[in-house]
Amino acid sequence: MRTYIKLLCTSMFWGGTFVAGRLVSRELPPFSAAFLRFAIASVCLVILVRIYEGGLPRPRAAQILPIIVLGLSGIFAYNVLFFIGLQTVEAGRAAVIVATNPIFVALLAALLFQEPLGPGRLVGIGLSVSGAVLAITGGHPLALFNQVLTWGDVAIFGCVASWVTYLLVGKVMMQNLSPHAAVTYSCLAGTVMLLPFSLTEGLIGHLRLIPWTLWAALLYLGMFGTVLGFTWFYQAVKEIGPSRAAVFINFVPIWAIVSGFLILGESLNLTLIMGAAMVGGGVYLTNRKMKTPGAEIRPRP
Repeated sequence: MRTYIKLLCTSMFWGGTFVAGRLVSRELPPFSAAFLRFAIASVCLVILVRIYEGGLPRPRAAQILPIIVLGLSGIFAYNVLFFIGLQTVEAGRAAVIVATNPIFVALLAALLFQEPLGPGRLVGIGLSVSGAVLAITGGHPLALFNQVLTWGDVAIFGCVASWVTYLLVGKVMMQNLSPHAAVTYSCLAGTVMLLPFSLTEGLIGHLRLIPWTLWAALLYLGMFGTVLGFTWFYQAVKEIGPSRAAVFINFVPIWAIVSGFLILGESLNLTLIMGAAMVGGGVYLTNRKMKTPGAEIRPRP
C-alpha cells in the first residue's frame, strides 16, 4: 500500500509541475527558468546518488556522446520548450498534450526496434490521439484546419518530440548506467548547456529580483517534480514492476487540470476532462502488455 501511495503522490507532483512551470514562466525567461530548475535538481541528484550508490560512476568514453544527447534532448530542449509553451498554454491543456508521449514512444519503438504493435496498442494510440485533439480544440476537431494551434501548443508538442528522443536514446545507449546515474549525468549536462543562454537573458539580474513565491515554485520543480518524483517512481518500478507503476502516469493530466483550476483559476470544462480521460485510457492500452526490458515509460526529470 505504501508503494501505491507514493505513486499517487508522484503523479500529483508531476501534475503540479505544469502549474509551477506556468507560474515561473510568467516571471522568468525560458532559459533562466530551466537552468534554475535543473541546477537545483542536479545538486539534489548528486547527493542522492552519493547516498544510495556511493557516488557517480566514471562514464566511459563511448558514453560521453549519449550523455550529451540526453542532456540536449531531455533537459535542454524539453524544458526550454516547456517554459516557452506555458507562457501561453494553460497547465491542464499542456499536460494533456505531453501525456501523449508514450504513444509516440510506442510507435517509434515499433519502427526502430521491431517491438510488436498489437490491436490493443493500435486502439490505445487512436484513443489517445483523439483525446489530445479533443482537449486542444475544445471539442471541435475540425478547428485544427482553421489554425487553432498556437505557438505555445507547437512548443509543447516540441516537448513531446524532445522527450521521445530522450527515451529512445536512453534505451539504446545508457543500458550500462543505473537510472539514477543516467538521469544525474543528463541533468548535469543539460544544466551546463543552459547556463550560457540563461546568462544572456540576464540571469544574474533576475536572481536579485526573484520573490520567495517564485523560489518556492522553482524548488518544487527541482525537488518534488524531478528528484523526489523520479526516486519514488523507480522505487515503485523495482517493487511492483514497470507496467503496474506506469499506469499511475495516467493520473498526471488529471492532477494538472485540477491544480490549474484550483491554483491558477484556469478553465475546467467537460471536453478537457474527457480528453484527459481518453489520453489516459489510451496510454494504458498502449503500455499494459509492455514487458520488454528498458521499454517502460520513464518519468520526466
